[in-house]
Amino acid sequence: MSLTMLRSICRQQNLRQAPALVCSRFCHGQVPKGDGDGGGGDKQQPNAKEKLAVKYSRENVKRNVQGYVFSRFFDYVKNYDKVLEKQFPSAMHVYRVFLVGVKEFFNDMKKLVKITKIVYTHDNDLRCLTRKEIELYYQMPRDMKKVAPVLLVSALPFANYVVFPLAYMYPRTFLTSHFWSIQQKGDFAQQELKQRLQYNRRVFRCMQAKLDSMRKTKDPQFDKCSYILGLLGSGLHPTSAELLDVKDLFTRAPFGLGHLSSVHLKYLCRLHDLRPGLMRRYRLSERAYVVHHMDLAIKREGGVHNMPIESLKHACFLRGLNATNLSAESMIAWLNEWVEVSLIINQDNISLFLHLPILLSYNHPNNWILKG
Repeated sequence: MSLTMLRSICRQQNLRQAPALVCSRFCHGQVPKGDGDGGGGDKQQPNAKEKLAVKYSRENVKRNVQGYVFSRFFDYVKNYDKVLEKQFPSAMHVYRVFLVGVKEFFNDMKKLVKITKIVYTHDNDLRCLTRKEIELYYQMPRDMKKVAPVLLVSALPFANYVVFPLAYMYPRTFLTSHFWSIQQKGDFAQQELKQRLQYNRRVFRCMQAKLDSMRKTKDPQFDKCSYILGLLGSGLHPTSAELLDVKDLFTRAPFGLGHLSSVHLKYLCRLHDLRPGLMRRYRLSERAYVVHHMDLAIKREGGVHNMPIESLKHACFLRGLNATNLSAESMIAWLNEWVEVSLIINQDNISLFLHLPILLSYNHPNNWILKG
């Protein structure tokens, strides 16, 4: 056999083995090199068979399966709260109520610490605070005392399975506004004010009873006081100017804070949502002092008309007026009367401030509806 024929036979055998060799190398991660000196020629383009071999190789298939399983598991975990909410809607609702409530409660606690530091650095002067800060400074300590037993007991082993459902069933008793819905906030504000309004008539009777002593002592303010109480008895209210005209009457007997009877003080405490325990005069003075500074802050911040609707409602409920279904104009008009009197209050005539819920809202139709 000649040398030329032998070379042609070898060349044909190499061409037959080339596809299998390329496929084998590709499956093992080897890239075939092109012809030419030093591999510098054009690279051979992979055909369809080579692409399929790469796509369905063991390593690639394993990697794709792992990625698919992980992505599905990640999506399941990410949306697991929706799965629980669908299967256990009541339990998830309770969980969300406490989750959101605890976050808001903790944020207000941090704000209270900051506000307390500011007050202490200004010699306990509340004029350095905004209206919202004063409201938080007044309300948050009461809320902490109220919700502390629930949070402390729930920290005990397995106690949360009993405490949380119980607190959720009686939110007004065991929880604060941080855990209430908007509807609950409105309903509970009305219920609280309704309890306070039960003492309106009793405080008014105590005021009427003092007219006899004023008549006997021929008090120079007797006629004006009798006129104001007569307005209240006939279903009307005195104006802020008429109240300011008798402000001196509340600095001394019989309406000064130091001259009020024990029963009168007890009813005033109930009227202002305070427990009639020890140190009644001090606690009444403290409440009047804080709410008075809220009124000063309202004045500093531009007046009542600059307050949002929710703040107007809260201010009315706090001061003894049922704001349910009241228009913004009605709330602004009533609060303007209150603030006008409050701005002249001092430590001597603070008793006038404590009687403002009677003097300005005793006959208000919304209060009578709530009492009825």
